[in-house]
Amino acid sequence: MTKGPSSTESHPDIMAPPPLLFAGPWLGGLLLQRLLPVPRLPLAVRLLGLPLIAAGFGLGGWFIWTMRRAGTPVDPYEASTALVTEAPFRLTRNPAYVGLTLAYAGLSLLVGTLWSLLLLPGVVLAVDRGVIQPEERYLEKQFGSSYSQYRHRVRRWL
Repeated sequence: MTKGPSSTESHPDIMAPPPLLFAGPWLGGLLLQRLLPVPRLPLAVRLLGLPLIAAGFGLGGWFIWTMRRAGTPVDPYEASTALVTEAPFRLTRNPAYVGLTLAYAGLSLLVGTLWSLLLLPGVVLAVDRGVIQPEERYLEKQFGSSYSQYRHRVRRWL
């Protein structure tokens, strides 16, 4: 963990709150299912959603716990006060977004909505371009070479 931002930017210029970027299309998939129904996924496939939901919420909880322990905000609209590279951040630079992706996929499977699953690649692309890339530019300005070195060691997603 590296303390002390060096930039005067208050927060990254992201497109929208990440949970909204996941919730909107997921709910849109439910609406599409009602308007243009496609056969629901079989129960055996739907049950595969349970471990994905558990993994997503587990990773999300680990992310929140790690950020709070480091004393830096979870909210991307607040200034980062520390570069966190421990715990889930050793596996991915974006454990919150990996967790949200797993939970989204798991919920889509469990509910059996193929439409929501079909929208997931667009969600991931929007999060990557509209949230992660601005956050990375911000962190580069805030933490300089410490972030650059971390970025070269750890993958963006997995």
